[in-house]
Amino acid sequence: MFEFTEDCIIGIETVDEEHRHLFEILNRAYLLVTTDYHSDYYQQLKEIISELDRYAEEHFAHEEEYMAKICDPELILQRTQHAFFREKILEFDLINIDAMEEQQKVLSDLVSFLARWLYSHILSSDIMIGKLPPLEEWMIKENPCEFTDEYLVGVDLIDGEHKELFRIVDRANRLVKNYDSLSGYDRIMEILNELKEYTKEHFRDEEEYMESIHYEGIDAQKRAHEAFIDKLENIDYNQIEDNPQESLQKLLEFLLGWLINHIMYADKKISAGR
Repeated sequence: MFEFTEDCIIGIETVDEEHRHLFEILNRAYLLVTTDYHSDYYQQLKEIISELDRYAEEHFAHEEEYMAKICDPELILQRTQHAFFREKILEFDLINIDAMEEQQKVLSDLVSFLARWLYSHILSSDIMIGKLPPLEEWMIKENPCEFTDEYLVGVDLIDGEHKELFRIVDRANRLVKNYDSLSGYDRIMEILNELKEYTKEHFRDEEEYMESIHYEGIDAQKRAHEAFIDKLENIDYNQIEDNPQESLQKLLEFLLGWLINHIMYADKKISAGR
């Protein structure tokens, strides 16, 4: 069964309750996949897919209305992700599932997609709703990428690597602020690749440390790390090429905002778990 764990709670009651219900739908599909006795699940599968589409539409509308109300900068990205989800569910609905073998395949694929998408979307996107400081409060600082004592976790290895992550983001941010159309794009792409590789290395080190101290929250940390790496792996470079300076600025704001949020609300708990 897939649990709606504490790290999935974003602190907005309506959204959290609707996320719980999506997990309930996921687990109904999971039970059909894992039961020892397989029968004709045509009707149950059709009902699950139909409910997913209806409920997702309602949930996404509520989420987007809330984000619009608070002028959340990630609203456009969220709309794109929501549209992708509904398109994927429609694809499942169009598959011929008359045969029991096909029903089992669709159920398995549906469960895999739902579990991966829900955890990734909640932990990399929804967790940021209402959590990021208003951009004007931290992006107008003389150096918004400065690593200050408030970000210290209390573990030398982790703090040292966090400082390096801030340094890499700072290099990219300075280039974006003083964008040169002739060479700036290539230089920033190099830094983003450096950030991606160093982030992977840092997450490996952090997870190894958490394993060494038997940290209870390691599973939630791993899911958050996977979601962030997925974001880095799926940067829309076509969009960046069309409008490089604005697109890169928004990307860096997201990356820095996520990093700050993750350190303050997740990593700081690691030292307490020793």
